[in-house]
Amino acid sequence: MSAASALQKAIFARLSGDAALTAIVGANGITDRRLSEPVAPLVVIAGIDSLDHSTASEPGEEHTVTLEAWSEAAGHRQVQAIAAAVRAALHDAALTLSGHHLVLLFHSDTQLRRDGKSRFHRADMRFRAVTEPDS
Repeated sequence: MSAASALQKAIFARLSGDAALTAIVGANGITDRRLSEPVAPLVVIAGIDSLDHSTASEPGEEHTVTLEAWSEAAGHRQVQAIAAAVRAALHDAALTLSGHHLVLLFHSDTQLRRDGKSRFHRADMRFRAVTEPDS
C-alpha cells in the first residue's frame, strides 16, 4: 500500500471514530469521494498530493492533505464547528499507517466560503504530513 493510501485510510478511521465530529456530521458524514447528491453536513477527504521528501539516508514523502467540510446551515457557524473538530482530531495526531510511519501531521490552513453555485457553506482545510516507510 502506498504511503498516501495508508495515510488516507488512517485519516478516515480517525475522523470516523471521533465522537465530537460524528456528533455534528453523523455516522455516515465522512467520505473520501464527492457524492452525486451530497447530504450536509459532510466531511470529504478531497485529495492527497505527495512529493518526495527523502534525505541522504532515509526515504520519505511529504503529503498535502485536503479536506472539505460542507454545511447547508445558515451562516458559517456549523462549518466552523466541523473544521474545529477535524483540526482537533488530526492536528499532531499519532496515526498508525500500514507499512509506513507517520513522522508528523499538522494543520496548515483553513479557508471558509459560501459555495456560489449551491446553498452550502464550505471549509477547505489543508494538513501537512510526512511519512517514512517501515524498516
